[in-house]
Amino acid sequence: MKKLISIIAFLYLSLSGFAQMERVKNLTTFDDKPLHFGFTIAINTLDFHLEHYRPLRLNPEVDDTWQSPLFNPGETPVTARDTVYADIAEQVPGLTVGIVTNLRLGEYFDLRFLPGLSFGERRLTYNVPVYDVNEGSEPLEYYSIKSTYIDLPLLVKYKSSRLNNQRPYLIAGPAFRVDISKTGKEDLVRVKRGGFYFEAGVGWDTYLRFFRLSTELKVSLGLGNMLNDGPGTTQRQYYTSAIKKLSSNVFTLSFHFE
Repeated sequence: MKKLISIIAFLYLSLSGFAQMERVKNLTTFDDKPLHFGFTIAINTLDFHLEHYRPLRLNPEVDDTWQSPLFNPGETPVTARDTVYADIAEQVPGLTVGIVTNLRLGEYFDLRFLPGLSFGERRLTYNVPVYDVNEGSEPLEYYSIKSTYIDLPLLVKYKSSRLNNQRPYLIAGPAFRVDISKTGKEDLVRVKRGGFYFEAGVGWDTYLRFFRLSTELKVSLGLGNMLNDGPGTTQRQYYTSAIKKLSSNVFTLSFHFE
């Protein structure tokens, strides 16, 4: 992500220099429209921020004498005195498509509604072997949580003065996301379907001959605990019991065509 931010910053500086050389202005009345529309294609990465009970017995729902009833022959069972924790194995790129609805509020402010559909995946690794009855009896390298989100952000856009055919901007506001992918009761870690986010980002408008292209880098920070109830008794409970709080974060590189 740091490399991505550096690349975007370099592009912005390059475009800024180009903008100062530009003489012919495109779409000179574009920003005067009270309402306009467009579409979005974006790359996303889904992330979790995790807080754990260390050890497991610090979880109020875990008794001090608790021991996992499920373990393989020769395996030492996990107890309430053990520490189990999860982490993100790697960032997996996803895809977002959406619609742009832009309402002009003034010379420097717009209100933007950007409904979309996001496809992504998170991969959790643990400090203990991961067994999932849905995937057979062998341990897994990681546990995969796939999501399909309906995104409903409502954002305020603050624009600088136009530099010929370029215009940098800031964007921020709330968003609500609903995960419409099917989540079975026996999933090792279940995530709540809906949640609120705060979004903020930077972007750059480029006025081309027939349309405006906006390149935007945005972060969405989950505002609540997204951890749902644990799985049924056929699954090992400690993969969920070890987690105190789980919040969802999304990083998005968007290209808006308006």
